[in-house]
Amino acid sequence: MYAKIKSTVFIDALKFELVAGAHACLKAVLKDDKGSICSTLETNLPGEQKELTWRGLNDLPYGVYTLELSEGEDNLKMRLVKRI
Repeated sequence: MYAKIKSTVFIDALKFELVAGAHACLKAVLKDDKGSICSTLETNLPGEQKELTWRGLNDLPYGVYTLELSEGEDNLKMRLVKRI
């Protein structure tokens, strides 16, 4: 696994802990419970960076979301809850 989410509940930001790999290009897609893409993040990370905060999610309505992370061949899906 190349990243861990600090908490599965968020309000306005998601914090990732990067745990392995080169961290060259991290892509994150946040989808609502109907499968529609609500927000995306794609960033190039230096190898020494250990944490990443995805800000600007406060405009999303509260509910259940699916986070899809990908870095090269590695993929991760996880369910998250947005609170107000």
